[in-house]
Amino acid sequence: EVQLQASGGGLVQSGGSLRLACEASGFSFSTSYMSWVRQAPGKEREGVSYISNSDGSTFHADSVKGRFTISSDNAKNTVYLQMNSLKFEDTAVYYCAADQSPPPVIGGLIMPIMDYWGQGTLVTVSS
Repeated sequence: EVQLQASGGGLVQSGGSLRLACEASGFSFSTSYMSWVRQAPGKEREGVSYISNSDGSTFHADSVKGRFTISSDNAKNTVYLQMNSLKFEDTAVYYCAADQSPPPVIGGLIMPIMDYWGQGTLVTVSS
């Protein structure tokens, strides 16, 4: 059974930092693509970042490029999202997701199409 357990969300002031973590089990983590997807209140899901666990390559959406960094630890089956310089508009529920293929990227946007999803962790940025 695939399990994705996200943690690390919370309340932070604008300009602050948070680090999300997602522990995975039940599939081949080291050959997978791990993504972070967020959903703000009243908005569609938005792909934020993804990483290839086989070669470490990453992709970040323009909205977070230079502020967020995705990384993973294959020994711990865990993917991270370091979020710096947080803005009010980063407020959302953040989900980790997994797939054996990279998510489609269209027009610089990561399509939130992944096989497996975690339960989400809430990030609230106060202005």
